Amino acid sequence: MKAQQFLLDAEKKAFDREHRRKIRFNIGKYDVAVSVGLNHYANHELARSRGAYLKATVLEKLDEYLLQFEAQFTARGGRVIWARDADEALAEIGKLVRARNTRTVVKAKSMTTEEIHLNKYLQKQGIESVETDLGEYIVQLNGERPYHIVTPAMHLSKADINDIFVKHLGTESTDDAQKLVLTARHLLRDKYTSAEVGVTGANFIIAQEGAIAVTENEGNARLSAAFPKLHIAIVGIEKVIPQLTDLDLFWPLLSTSGTGQQVTVYNTLYFGPRQATETDGPEEMVVVLLDNGRTNLLAQPDKREALRCIRCGACLNVCPVYKNIGGHTYETTYSGPIGSVITPHLSGLPEHKHLSYASSLCGACTSVCPVRINLHNLLLLNRQQSVREGHAPLEERAAIGVWRWSMQHRWALDVLPAGLKDWSMARLLGQVGWSKRRAALAIAPQSFRQLWRQRAQ
Repeated sequence: MKAQQFLLDAEKKAFDREHRRKIRFNIGKYDVAVSVGLNHYANHELARSRGAYLKATVLEKLDEYLLQFEAQFTARGGRVIWARDADEALAEIGKLVRARNTRTVVKAKSMTTEEIHLNKYLQKQGIESVETDLGEYIVQLNGERPYHIVTPAMHLSKADINDIFVKHLGTESTDDAQKLVLTARHLLRDKYTSAEVGVTGANFIIAQEGAIAVTENEGNARLSAAFPKLHIAIVGIEKVIPQLTDLDLFWPLLSTSGTGQQVTVYNTLYFGPRQATETDGPEEMVVVLLDNGRTNLLAQPDKREALRCIRCGACLNVCPVYKNIGGHTYETTYSGPIGSVITPHLSGLPEHKHLSYASSLCGACTSVCPVRINLHNLLLLNRQQSVREGHAPLEERAAIGVWRWSMQHRWALDVLPAGLKDWSMARLLGQVGWSKRRAALAIAPQSFRQLWRQRAQ
């Protein structure tokens, strides 16, 4: 059971002091940078409200905006593929790479490719898929999934990265961060020029102009898109914004909330393949519009606001649960509060309902979301849906049923002896893990009703 494994992994990570030290150190640096970055806004709350409004407006007419994007993009020679799920997306990508006898794919950082497990699929096809983002490259070498939406290798220290390079690349041991970066850079340079296909995601789909926008800090996405003859962009259908000028709102919101930057280092717009008057760029460009459960959320008016997410990672950085149990514990593509909200709808509620309970409901995630997603309320709605659909364990349902009946029939509690009450309370609290690291609760020998009657007499 995924829920049981989650509890075991969470406990292990929560008591791993070295892991907590690394995460608090790395997230602490982001916290400082974000605090400074927010000072550049004259009215950050107004920007959040505008971002939330625009994204909400798009979701109400998502089909129209996506068709508008397709019409504009294909008019310049691009191609759009609509994929209902991961299997359809992988099948179409497989056709594209086989048509070019692809041996090597260079891949920029993309959560949608992680979502459909593209690297594993290409490996089975005998194709080398190389992550070109430094953090993604490191975790790929180490056989891990990304730890964080924005910072894939957040859980690793400089010494850890050195050990990975020594083990997998045979490099000399060093504590010089610049040497480590240069090692990766030199190894990746030849991959860009030899790869037949480049793969990216997209941070935004621009409907009116028919373009995609890619945000990054290393320039690897530009190289992955520019050198290969075929550029494939795999994008979730919710990434739409109405028009190009909206980027002046969303680019700073994304960068400031995620890393504290006024704007990221590289922000690139792709309008299609190389045109007749252009000297560089891919011969062919394909955008794969991925559903993969997103319309499940879209069909639920009370939960669809989760699709406003721009993947800044701010909710992960403030979440006390995430900071204690780490990103890998979730065993999903999207971790932290936003992952706990959307994963049950993208990948199945019965298997992932436990994620919505992995929250203190403190509301910190909601307070920092740049597009005002009411995350902690959505977690509650997921829990409600889980119970309503009968996914709660039988023992839990029985315990809650007994508790509810006893609250509606107070006389029954007065009749029961204190020892039996204590046993019942211990069983109930044990279901939610209360008693594991806390002293047992003892119920008073006399109930409040009995004490009140004595006082009245």
